[in-house]
Amino acid sequence: MTELWALAACDLARLVAERKVSAREVLQAHLDRIEQVNPAVNAVAVVLDEQALTAADAADTALRRGEEPGPLCGVPMTVKENIDVAGSATTLGIAALRDAIAARDAPHIGELRAAGAIPVGRTTMPELGMRWHTASGLRGATRNPWSARHTPGASSGGDAAAVASGMVPLGMGNDGAGSLRWPAACCGVATLKPSLGRVSQGGGHEPPRPAPFGFQLLAVHGPIARHVRDLRLAFTHMCGRSGGDPWHVPAPRSGPPIPRPLRVWVITDPGAPPDPAVAGALHRAAVMLSDAGYLVEEAQAPALDRAGEIYHQVMSAWGRVYEQQPPVETVAPGEFARFWEAFEPAWTAAAGSPAFDPMMERAAIARTWHAWMERAPLVLAPVCARQAFTVGSDLDPDWLAGWPAALRVCVTVNLLGLPAVTIPVGHEAGLPQAVQVIGPRFREDLCLAAAAAIEDRAGPLTPIDPRPQPDT
Repeated sequence: MTELWALAACDLARLVAERKVSAREVLQAHLDRIEQVNPAVNAVAVVLDEQALTAADAADTALRRGEEPGPLCGVPMTVKENIDVAGSATTLGIAALRDAIAARDAPHIGELRAAGAIPVGRTTMPELGMRWHTASGLRGATRNPWSARHTPGASSGGDAAAVASGMVPLGMGNDGAGSLRWPAACCGVATLKPSLGRVSQGGGHEPPRPAPFGFQLLAVHGPIARHVRDLRLAFTHMCGRSGGDPWHVPAPRSGPPIPRPLRVWVITDPGAPPDPAVAGALHRAAVMLSDAGYLVEEAQAPALDRAGEIYHQVMSAWGRVYEQQPPVETVAPGEFARFWEAFEPAWTAAAGSPAFDPMMERAAIARTWHAWMERAPLVLAPVCARQAFTVGSDLDPDWLAGWPAALRVCVTVNLLGLPAVTIPVGHEAGLPQAVQVIGPRFREDLCLAAAAAIEDRAGPLTPIDPRPQPDT
């Protein structure tokens, strides 16, 4: 029999609802798995064991009384440390916020709880979520369960590693520049970056702590899972509450039918020459979609270079609160300060020539992409032109010089507020390989359906036991 910790969220919820297993049994199995593998991975920074078991017992009591189970009844989930969970610290990965206890859940966490999901742990992240490797002075480094020599990605790397190694079937992270999609690709799991406005960005702190405009425009919350059906289940129960977020749009979760077969543009030139493994994964995914009945055609993404530049201009101008935020080296000394010193020249160069009005150019690029995607409503692309890098590479200024170009498709998706699903398609030389499926705004349903078609042919890669350290 498959271990409970290895099952999909959908299957766990069904077993609990049918009272074939108890919610406590499910939670305890995952707590045991965390105890077993987290020392080798360091993905879960804080284990919420007492609260989780109390919630599981309450769910079991309600089921015994004959109450209707929620669609996620008894399903454990982790939550990144920049998302509010009632009674837990929202640290943003920095030591100064280790006692910043949230008064209540973020809106989407509250929705998931109402559906029966149970937060079981808070996950590691780099300081302020502004690095592509998960390590912080507060929590230490998270290790990729596939290879400790390689990054698990970031900034939602803790959730990706926890899901990949079976500590939970669901993780809750967010994505402002690929921070869901990049770690999912590095760890061989699936993720959904929803459309801008789909999931509330409201929080649970008093007084409220609104994000700078750059993050309001470019960043969204989303789920990480091992199966597309689990992404769909979580997504269904995390986008209904506005929480006072002025960007929130209560759009239907499924759009009108589109004549079949659907055309898919394939971006083979993602802004930088792709690694051979990345190009191979993209080709395999294209073949899988073609086999599933999609019309697949290579295409050049419009205005890709300029979109990357406008992204960096928006985030540079409005992503940091200079009047309120002390210098980086005082907030996050040590390795993060070294990273930012090495990366800032590449970041500045990536902004290109200044726009008269970056938001006006953003609107023009959005209209161009809209016209392009009217001919093909889905886009298949690499998550990044590079695969998971060796730990420490992102402290090298020469290596970092090419990083913005490697992530150009990812940040374009953020700039335009589009949904995207990342799905693994296999592995090469011991590392997972993945692609992303991009759709029009509020058409997550199209992205999820195409990702499911790929998953049907590729199969899931995880959960896995963490691979031994190189010196063992």
